[in-house]
Amino acid sequence: MTNPLTDPLTDAGAVQTGPQPAPILEVIGVSKRLGGKLILDDVSLTLDKGDLKVLIGPSGGGKSTLLQCVHFLDPPDTGDVILDGRSAREMSRHDICDFRREIGMIFQDFNLFDHLTARENVAIAPRKVKGLPAHEARERAMSELARVGLADKAHHYPAQLSGGQKQRVAIARALAMDPKLMLLDEPTSALDPELIGEVLNVIAALAEGGMTMLMVTHQIGFARRLTKEILFMETGRVVERGSTQALLQEGGASRAALFCSRLSELTGH
Repeated sequence: MTNPLTDPLTDAGAVQTGPQPAPILEVIGVSKRLGGKLILDDVSLTLDKGDLKVLIGPSGGGKSTLLQCVHFLDPPDTGDVILDGRSAREMSRHDICDFRREIGMIFQDFNLFDHLTARENVAIAPRKVKGLPAHEARERAMSELARVGLADKAHHYPAQLSGGQKQRVAIARALAMDPKLMLLDEPTSALDPELIGEVLNVIAALAEGGMTMLMVTHQIGFARRLTKEILFMETGRVVERGSTQALLQEGGASRAALFCSRLSELTGH
């Protein structure tokens, strides 16, 4: 019987030949304390270019803190984050700012500027951070809004948008910076059930287009459909990792399967 935490995952019958490309993201032995409490305990993971990996697990397990450490919103106490071959551990403050520009972060609560239209929300970072001329930033904003299905809402303010539309604007804003990696922290948790699908459809399209993503979610059906690997976090550690088939098998004995079973009972799905 295989151990999903330690056994390498390979496609059945696949033959590995030649040198394999380096992962686009390596998280190596990351630990973090907050208020004296150990929140992350020696966490390691990798993402290859084009991967979508999903973090699941109970609240307080360290999932959101891990994303914040990867993005250096809250730098890890120990360990390293390597993005496309560049180690963040020894970077200067200026270099960390450049590092973070290559990572798109999608939060639960959108974080849009209420006084700016959808187009202005998307255009502001390319203009102010990347230095694009205003007309180019506006054109890029329109392109990304069209990509998430919101070209017709470009001149609407956040107060005029639904929760799902706000989250799609937030995704367009991140995409406008040409990120190498997207981090998504429960992007549908603040949405009404009927709005969840429109955001998940955008994320699915990004995955199919080859965007590299690390996502915290309780949308287990979505995870089953689109990701090849699940990481189950509890008490600050990745306690299980493996394919969706291995970890989420109905009636399975893994911690992930038991967690998902209880989650389904609570939500009625």
